[in-house]
Amino acid sequence: MMRRTGRVVLVLCFAAAAAPSLAEDGVVLAGERSSVVSEKRRPVYKDAAEALRAGIQTYRAGDARNSVDAFNYAAQGGQTLAQWKLGKMYAAGDGVAADDYKAYQYFLKIVDGYDEDATPRRELSIISSAFVAVGAYNLTGIGSSLPADPRRAMSMFQFAATNFGDPNAQYNLARMYIDGAGVEKDNRQAARWLRLAAEKGHAPSQAMLGHLLFTGQEGVPRQRALGLMYLTMARESIGEKPAPADKWIADLYAKAIGEAADNDRQAALAFLESYLKKR
Repeated sequence: MMRRTGRVVLVLCFAAAAAPSLAEDGVVLAGERSSVVSEKRRPVYKDAAEALRAGIQTYRAGDARNSVDAFNYAAQGGQTLAQWKLGKMYAAGDGVAADDYKAYQYFLKIVDGYDEDATPRRELSIISSAFVAVGAYNLTGIGSSLPADPRRAMSMFQFAATNFGDPNAQYNLARMYIDGAGVEKDNRQAARWLRLAAEKGHAPSQAMLGHLLFTGQEGVPRQRALGLMYLTMARESIGEKPAPADKWIADLYAKAIGEAADNDRQAALAFLESYLKKR
């Protein structure tokens, strides 16, 4: 479900999983004898599960590029983890050329194949993240390949947030309500989703909830000390040297702590101590 910049930004009908090119499948191309099968064929796997294990082993050995064939074989055989891994690889350009639309196709295959009654519990986190990814791609669109569709994005986020309790989905829903992206602005509804995700230790949700409470927004009464508590937790979560994608969290915290009065800071510390005791 999607690096953060403080907005919903990807960090996603389905076409079949991408098949290997002719060159990858050992067929000699132009300049050589056409249709001659090379002796260097891809490994033949007993089944999709064996291919998945081979792909994981190769990937973990640091050879992402040569894990792709095994993952493709496993993905075409219905292995959800292989489909998810290929989606992540194409989204990040990890071992393959970056291609958001191919990534979207793999994530969408997982979403379309989800069966609540048949899916093993161990795969639920993968299923959830696929719903979030499909939602994020629908929210932003992918050039001419996929027009933006905020309504479908919200449907994906809503499903993952409600059925899986996914904090990324809950955060993305909140951002849509805050930004009025495909839905009427509703800061109170946003705060509700942010609080659910913040309770799971989701730093962006803690930061955004803290900001809403500290500044006070339409529909969200100002609670400066409580807001500062959430901002403090978010700031601690991203570490002393935050990644560039988390800089907005550090900036919100710095602005709030600079504006806070001494009594706000003392009350925030008391809130934090009480909060931690209950964990």
